[in-house]
Amino acid sequence: MLALLGLAMMLITDLPVGPAPTPVAMPHFPDALHAYVWRNWSLVPTARIAAAIGAKPEEVIHVGKAMGLPDPPRISPDRQLRSHLSVIRRNWHLLPYDQLLKLLDWTPEHLAYTLREDDFLYIKLGSLKPKCEPIHYRAPSAADVKRELEIASIVHRAFPQGLPDAPLFKFVEDLKKDPAHSQTQATSVANGPQPAPRFCYSYFALYGDPLLDKRADPYPEGYLKKLQAAGVNGVWLQGVLPKLAPFPWDLHQSEQYEKRLANLKELAARAKRHGIGIYLYLNEPRALPLAFFDSHPDLKGVVEGDHAALCTSAPEVKSYIANSIATICGAVPDLAGFFTITASENLTNCWSHGAGKSCPRCAPRGAAQVIAEVNGLIVEGIHKAGAKTQLIAWDWGWPEAEAEETIKRLPAEAALMSVSEWDLPIHRGGIETTVGEYSVSAVGPGPRAVRHWQIAHDRGLKTFAKIQAANSWEMSAVPYVPALANVAQHASNLKSHALDGAMLGWTLGGYPSPNLEVVGAVFGGMSTDDALNTVAAHRFGSDAAPAVVSAWRAFSTAFSEFPFHIGMVYTAPMQHGPANLLWSEPTGYHATMVGFPYDDLDAWRAVYPPEIFTSQLNKIAEGFYAAIADLKKEADKHTGTPEQQAALRSELGIAETVAIHCKSVANQAQFVLHRNGMKTAQYIHFRDNAGAVETLLNSEIALARRMIDLQTADPRLGFEASNQYYYVPTDLMEKILNCTYLRDHWLADSKKAMGVRE
Repeated sequence: MLALLGLAMMLITDLPVGPAPTPVAMPHFPDALHAYVWRNWSLVPTARIAAAIGAKPEEVIHVGKAMGLPDPPRISPDRQLRSHLSVIRRNWHLLPYDQLLKLLDWTPEHLAYTLREDDFLYIKLGSLKPKCEPIHYRAPSAADVKRELEIASIVHRAFPQGLPDAPLFKFVEDLKKDPAHSQTQATSVANGPQPAPRFCYSYFALYGDPLLDKRADPYPEGYLKKLQAAGVNGVWLQGVLPKLAPFPWDLHQSEQYEKRLANLKELAARAKRHGIGIYLYLNEPRALPLAFFDSHPDLKGVVEGDHAALCTSAPEVKSYIANSIATICGAVPDLAGFFTITASENLTNCWSHGAGKSCPRCAPRGAAQVIAEVNGLIVEGIHKAGAKTQLIAWDWGWPEAEAEETIKRLPAEAALMSVSEWDLPIHRGGIETTVGEYSVSAVGPGPRAVRHWQIAHDRGLKTFAKIQAANSWEMSAVPYVPALANVAQHASNLKSHALDGAMLGWTLGGYPSPNLEVVGAVFGGMSTDDALNTVAAHRFGSDAAPAVVSAWRAFSTAFSEFPFHIGMVYTAPMQHGPANLLWSEPTGYHATMVGFPYDDLDAWRAVYPPEIFTSQLNKIAEGFYAAIADLKKEADKHTGTPEQQAALRSELGIAETVAIHCKSVANQAQFVLHRNGMKTAQYIHFRDNAGAVETLLNSEIALARRMIDLQTADPRLGFEASNQYYYVPTDLMEKILNCTYLRDHWLADSKKAMGVRE
C-alpha cells in the first residue's frame, strides 16, 4: 500500500502541517486531558488511550468516571478497524502528531497515506494541522475536581441510568446475515429477465486494501442478497492499477497483485451468483512523487505540489494502462465493468485538473483528445483480454467547452455517464440557483445531462445516469432520506431518455433501502404510484402502507425546500447536526468539506441570505415533524408482523433524525447571528440577542439529548462509509456539556456584565 505512493521511511516531521493555527477552544472541559479522555472513551481501548499520554489505564478510568462516564465499553477489533477516521477527527484539535500516532498505533507512513488517499481526508480536515500541545496525565486540581463534579451532574440529570453506549457497527453484522424470507420477496418487475445495470457502493466499505485484507470485505454474502432483493444488480469498489497489475517501473509497488486478482475473481463470481455485477472505479494513472521521475524523466507530466502526473502522451504510459487493464480482465472474466473519472479527484492525466497546457506533449493535443484517449486505452486493454467488460466513461469534471468534443472522441464501445441533476435550475426561498450534484431534494434530469446523453446517442453510445437514490451530502447521516416520492419521480423522468443503466450513488447510499427498491421497481416498468404502494406494503404491511406512502409524499414535499448549493452541502453542519459544537467567540476557522463545519456561517449559507437559509431548514424540520406525527397516529391503528413494526419504528427514527439535523443547523446559524449581535453596546439589542441565544442553547440541548436515544436504538444513524461515524453518544453528550457551559457560565456572565436581570 505504502509503496504505491513511493513513500520512503518517514519522520513525524514529514507529515503535513499547513498554517498550524491554535486549536479551537473547549472550555466546557477542565483542560485538554479531560477532553481527550472523554472523546476517545467509546472508540479506543483504555490501555491505548493511557499509553498515548503516558498514563496508567486506571488513571484514565478515574478521569472518565469522575465526569460521569459509564464503565469503559469493550472496544472490539472490528470497532477499532472501522473507527480510524472518527478517531483522527476527534483528536485533530487535541493531539500533536506523535501522540496521535501512538493512539492509532500507526506509523507516519500509514497516517500520511490515509491523509492523502482516504477520500481526501487531509482536505476534509482543512489542509492544516492545529498546533496542539502534548497532553500528559496529571492528578486533577481542586478546580478540575469541581468542574468534574459539574459535568457528572449534567450527565446524571440527562441520563439518570447512565449515558448509553450505542451498539456501534451492529448493522455490519446484521447486513452480513442471510436476509429473512420476507426480505427476499423483492418486486419481480424490479428484477426483470435482463434489467439495465443499477449499481451502488458498499454501505460500510473501508478504504484501504479490501482485496487483500479479508476483514475489510465490502460485500459479504448476506449483504449481496439483501441488495439483490432491493433491486440492485451491480456494486462498485475502487481499483488502483499498481495494486492489480505489474507496475513496470517498480515491481515492488505491485506485490501480491496476483492475490488481489484472485480475490477479485472470487468476489465477482460470488456476486454473479446473485445476479450482481462488480464494477471497478478507475482514477488513473495515479500521480507519483517527484522523486520517482528523477530516474524516469520521460514519463513526467504536469506537476502538482510534490507529485507529478504520469503523462499519458508517453507511449510507455499508454502501454502500461492498456496492459494493466488486460491483466485485470484476463484474470477476472466475470468483471462487469469499469467506470472512470478522468478530469477530477486525484491528479491523473495531464489535463485531469485543467493544467495540461504546462505539459509540452499534452498542451497541443488538448483536453478532449487526452481524456478520450485514456478511456480508449482502457477499451484497448479490454480487447486485448478478449473480455466483454463494459467501460463507462463518467463526464464528471469535464470542462463544458470540451465535453462535446470529448464525447465525440470516446471509443464506440464506451458508455457515457452523466450526473442526472447537474445544472438543474431550482428556486428555494425566492433564491434562484442550480444543482451541482448530490441531490435528493431536486428531481432531475437537468439540462447538462440531457445534452450530453443526446450527443452520446447521436454517436450510438450507450448512456448511464448517476443519481443519489438513497441519500446525498444534503443528508448523509441517515441510511436513506425517506423522500421517496422525489426518488420515484426522478427514476420515472429518466425512463424517457432511453438510458442503459444507472449508478445509484457515490460512496453514500448503499444501504438496501426502500429508496433502492422503488428505483428498481420504476426502472422495471412500474408507475411511481404503484412502486411506492408496492414497496410500502412489502416493508410495512398492506394495512400501514397507505399511511407510509402519505408520509413519504409529505417528506418529499418538505425536503424539496432544501436550500441547496454545492458549497452549502459540503460545509454546513448537515452531517453533524446537533453534535457540532458552539463557541462564545468566532473560531476564525473556515468550514471544511464535510469534515469540520466550525461556526463558518457565511460558508454554510452559500448564496442564501441568513434568514432564508434558516427559514428553509426550519420548513423542512416542521414538515417532517408534522408528517411523523401523522404517521404515528396511523401506525397506532394498525398491527403487523414484529418485523413490520420494527421497520416502521426505524422509518420514524430516520425521519426524525432528518428533522433534528435540519432544525439543529437552523439553530446553529441563528446562534452565530445572535452571538455576534450580543457584541452591540446597546442594552436592548444585547438583551434581545442574549434571550434568543438562551432559547437556542436550550433547544440544542434537547435535540442532542433526543439524538442520543435515536442513535442508541439505531446505530446506522450518524454513520456514512467514507466518513465513518460523524458522532457517537459521547459526542452528543459533549454538545450538551458545551451548551450548558455557554448558558450557565458565558451567557450568565455576559448578562451580569450588561446588567441584565433574569
